[in-house]
Amino acid sequence: MQYLTKQTFKIFWKHLRQYKWAPWLIIISIIIASAGHVVAPLFYKDFFDILTKAGDSADKIGDLQWTLMKVLAVYLVSWIFWRIATFATSYFQTNAMAGMSNFSFAYLHKHSISFFNNNFVGSLVKKVNRFSRAFEVVTDLIFWDFLPIFLNLTFIIITLGRRNIWLGLGIFAWTVVYMLVNYYFSLYKLKYDVQRAELNSKVTGVLADTITNHLNLKLFTGYIRERKRFKGVNSQYQKMHQFTWNLYNYFEAGQTLLMMILEIGIMYYAISLWQKDIISVGEFVLIQTYLITIMMRLWNFGRIIRKYYEAMAEAEEMTEILEAPHEIKDVKSAKTLKMNGGQIEFKEVDFAYNQTREIISDFSLNIKAKEKIALIGPSGSGKSTLVNLLLRNYDIDRGKILVDNQKVISVSQDSLWKNISLVNQDPILFHRTLRENIRYGRPQASDKEIIKAAKLAHASNFINDFPEKYETYVGERGVKLSGGERQRVAIARAILKNAPILVLDEATSSLDSESEELIQDALANLMKDKTVIVIAHRLSTIMKMDRIVVLDKGKIIEQGTHKELIAKKQGLYNRLWKKQVGGFIA
Repeated sequence: MQYLTKQTFKIFWKHLRQYKWAPWLIIISIIIASAGHVVAPLFYKDFFDILTKAGDSADKIGDLQWTLMKVLAVYLVSWIFWRIATFATSYFQTNAMAGMSNFSFAYLHKHSISFFNNNFVGSLVKKVNRFSRAFEVVTDLIFWDFLPIFLNLTFIIITLGRRNIWLGLGIFAWTVVYMLVNYYFSLYKLKYDVQRAELNSKVTGVLADTITNHLNLKLFTGYIRERKRFKGVNSQYQKMHQFTWNLYNYFEAGQTLLMMILEIGIMYYAISLWQKDIISVGEFVLIQTYLITIMMRLWNFGRIIRKYYEAMAEAEEMTEILEAPHEIKDVKSAKTLKMNGGQIEFKEVDFAYNQTREIISDFSLNIKAKEKIALIGPSGSGKSTLVNLLLRNYDIDRGKILVDNQKVISVSQDSLWKNISLVNQDPILFHRTLRENIRYGRPQASDKEIIKAAKLAHASNFINDFPEKYETYVGERGVKLSGGERQRVAIARAILKNAPILVLDEATSSLDSESEELIQDALANLMKDKTVIVIAHRLSTIMKMDRIVVLDKGKIIEQGTHKELIAKKQGLYNRLWKKQVGGFIA
């Protein structure tokens, strides 16, 4: 945890340094403004000394009025510098928070596919948002809580200590004891606050789960069971909530007692000083004002400590991601991929997702430029893995993958992805308009080109049925569209991109027979003059491929045209074909 705290502050400092003048302006302004809380009572001390001084009251009016003008001047100066500090803070924090969010976004999206597969989307979104928010909380605590507390206490202890050393030492000793008690109590209570938050999340989870499954709850008569379950979890949360609340009540009682001891003790000692003519009546007012200031500043010290640790805990969740090295990175000398036809070659490739699960072993395959091949085989045979390795979503363990005789590991990832179009089994769309989703294939495309691509993908008919046509928002992940509609939009996007290498991973799996027939025509046009890799379980969709490669357990067991593979009576392709065409009846 200490390592993450150190690294979190390094990231905070990196963004803070970009605004050199703002933090210093805030600090200087707060120092001057805080001084007003100490200087003003000194003039009030003079004010009450003048009031209690012997003599004609008429002679005192001018002095009293002049003293009030001094107080007003102090307040005005303090007010001006508080305003400077607040405006400087708004400029500094909003810009720094935006910069940190941009930094988090940029670093996060450079992580590998496996990273995103191992993390919940909602969790990552929360961590990015909490990181910049934690920076705001921590800087607020430093500038607006810790710094004023330190300044006020220092000024007050020095001012009173100059009048009487024991007054200053007494307040200093009490402050040290008070802060230590607050600090250790806050750490003690924090672990129970964490448990309470976890139980709160558990209650929310149970509630959300039952709402999502409300139909199952009714159909399987689970109402009474689920009500008991929710009541049990909620009861655990209630007990922990009450315990933490009472903990704070006990502490607040002790805190109040400590403040009573300080006030009565200091004022009791002040009486003996007054009796000896060491302090005046005005200094009684000064001491009382300072004591009130100390109590106001320190009352929430425990809350400030807890808030700091909570903010740092949230920030460190994101720091862990920012400190994790990217699994897939461009090599330092990465070049731009130069296409010359689109030949693809796998040479003696080994790959395993982990040490115990080898997927590809000593795999070699040469795909000629503009050749159309199909990869088929049982689930887990390595078809989609080969596509992921070509796209460099994962790095191979051994061997080479070449595109036009250039190692994919030696070229930049952006230039590799720019030259490959992928339409997968379950395309996910942005929560944007249909026009924006199709244009994502080529951002500079004109509206005419977008409409043409949609027509080629046979998507224009259903798009024109929407009242807002191409300006229709598709919902998160494209949920407002059917599976077939999403795939046609994805195909239109690939048509618009027009990359020299095309990968179709079950691209027609969500389509009905009529739509599939239409899209097969569109795909035939799309595949012209391209190197094409098709992954399909429905063998009827790949009969016209130049070559069909049959995989099993990460190895090639057969390859050839449809006619050649059908002719092999004992071959795997022949058996799969008979099952799909003739059914499972022997």
